[in-house]
Amino acid sequence: MSFLTVSDLGPERVRDLVTLGLEVKRRPERYVSALAGRSIGLFFEKQSLRTWVSCDVAAVQLGAHPLAIRNDQTGMGSRETPEDVGRVLDRYLDLLAMRVFDHGDLEAIDAVVDVPVVNLLSDREHPCQAVADVMTLAENGVMNGTVAYVGDGNNVCHSLMVAVTMCGGSIRVATAPGYEPDPAIVRMAEAHGPVVVTTDPLEAVEGADAVYTDVWASMGQEEEAELRRRHFARYRVDEAMFDRAAPGAIFLHCLPAHRGDEVTHEVLEHERSRVFDQAENRLHSFKAVLLDQLG
Repeated sequence: MSFLTVSDLGPERVRDLVTLGLEVKRRPERYVSALAGRSIGLFFEKQSLRTWVSCDVAAVQLGAHPLAIRNDQTGMGSRETPEDVGRVLDRYLDLLAMRVFDHGDLEAIDAVVDVPVVNLLSDREHPCQAVADVMTLAENGVMNGTVAYVGDGNNVCHSLMVAVTMCGGSIRVATAPGYEPDPAIVRMAEAHGPVVVTTDPLEAVEGADAVYTDVWASMGQEEEAELRRRHFARYRVDEAMFDRAAPGAIFLHCLPAHRGDEVTHEVLEHERSRVFDQAENRLHSFKAVLLDQLG
């Protein structure tokens, strides 16, 4: 089964991925040759640092051969249709992981290939990030706690909502009017656990076990950056807001961070910030995804 959205897997399999990611992190030597002889395609339509490096290293450390494929060389959507690109790569690879602008391209490719397709980010969801997020919550003993997400109701927010509730937690989303998460995905998350969507960031953060934010303008939204900066000004996570969370609460951000916009330098570097543990967990959680899809 492909992994295009968190809901593709269901609660039990998502929790199993988190458990496997933690195990792989603790005992990496057990999995050194687990995927020997397999070829992993890593397709990038968007820029990437954490996704590209973590996925590449994950494949290598499992004994597989990763191949980075850049769309400025491939021409998907201009030189060739997504379906034709997918059908060609299907003949060469054991798994195709893709970072794209349009989630519809992932669905179109998944419909015509036999190999698993993994969503490395689309405009709808960022499911691999969500697995790393929940893994980080688990490491800090708050996987079943309350997560406050403050900022744009974007793809990261979508996957986080579903993953957190599937793993037994609750989530509160505070976003500016007009930037709310997709109601269909909110309902999907609500089917598994408590979800609150509000415009009040302090209401969301009050007593939360983890506070999470993301950039206000994602790739492809650069022209909206100044407008969004005005709309989200009161959603900046600063020390006063973070202090409203539960004692011992952790801070999360999927990076890259725009210090001074969605989060202050002081919170990003706070002793309870776990953003770089979270970034490291992209490596271990992607190993778990590969093992789940191919192992």
